[in-house]
Amino acid sequence: MTSIYVGNLPFSVSEDELRTLFEEHGSVHSVKLINDRETGRPRGFGFVEMDPSEAAVAIQRLNGVDLGGRALRINEAQEREARPPRRPR
Repeated sequence: MTSIYVGNLPFSVSEDELRTLFEEHGSVHSVKLINDRETGRPRGFGFVEMDPSEAAVAIQRLNGVDLGGRALRINEAQEREARPPRRPR
């Protein structure tokens, strides 16, 4: 399974709309839009999981595509670097 980072999303986009866009290029296993923890508002990015060969095609074809007036930034998601533990408040 390949996780695809999808950035510069319009705040109005839904998971269903994003799934439909990516399904044109293969089978989508999951879609996750990221919201702000404090406000619950969209942060303008998300992740889509697809099979590796289909993901490569989707990344190539959808990077830079206009969605809701914004050019999407799409690439293979990178693992987050480990963060040091947070200090207590």
